[in-house]
Amino acid sequence: MELDREPIIKIRDLYMNFGDKEVLKGINLDVYKGQIIGYIGPNGAGKSTTVKIMLGLIEGYTGNIEIFGESIEKGAIEYKRRIGYVPETADIYDSLTANEYLTFIGELYGMTSDEVDNKAKRLMNIFDIENAYNSRISSYSKGMRQKVAIISSLIHNPDVLFLDEPLSGLDANTVIIVKEILSKLASKGKTIFYSSHIMEVVEKISSRIVLLNDGQIVADGSFEDLKNTCSEGSLEQIFNQLTGFNEHENKAEEFVTIIEEGERYE
Repeated sequence: MELDREPIIKIRDLYMNFGDKEVLKGINLDVYKGQIIGYIGPNGAGKSTTVKIMLGLIEGYTGNIEIFGESIEKGAIEYKRRIGYVPETADIYDSLTANEYLTFIGELYGMTSDEVDNKAKRLMNIFDIENAYNSRISSYSKGMRQKVAIISSLIHNPDVLFLDEPLSGLDANTVIIVKEILSKLASKGKTIFYSSHIMEVVEKISSRIVLLNDGQIVADGSFEDLKNTCSEGSLEQIFNQLTGFNEHENKAEEFVTIIEEGERYE
């Protein structure tokens, strides 16, 4: 789809330190309506820090971030009504039922309890967990919790969705459904900021891939763009090349050698 000229998210000269450690070292990024951004990088590269700053969960950064054309500085909260978030580890209140939890989340976004109830039941039905709607979340499996987390992030129909490992714990059929949901949301102009270590998924669903390494953007473009600038083929191979990680074969060989040492027991 044709992108709007004005970015939905604009990041300029973003720096962030935790004590003496410089985590973000000058991030500049424009994100446009309808894009699925695959935001990837090694552990510690600054991915989660970037997202949490945009969500207003971390302070103390320098630089400027605008979302929907407005700076998020000085405690701005109105933009948060138009975003959704699935964290890598979702904190869901175990003592509540899905009905109670989703009603709580929906009302935070200005929905009525009837609106939430009407949507939530049908969304849980699509994920085949409607029978647990009035059961306490403490009885849920990891996959069921993740489904509720995804529903809670989307029930208010946000314009921007931040996803951190959203497929964790999901069964194969639900993974296919979620990937299709993201594609349809993007086609309707929703913007999706997707962070994952599963390179195959990022490669397939992202319209644009932003690779962060040591607090800096080292690649930004479509998968085809990245392939044209690198000698490697898959996104995983490109990732390893651009981040300088070339020890996977040696480490795997050493690991297998160690576990084969010593006496075998039948």
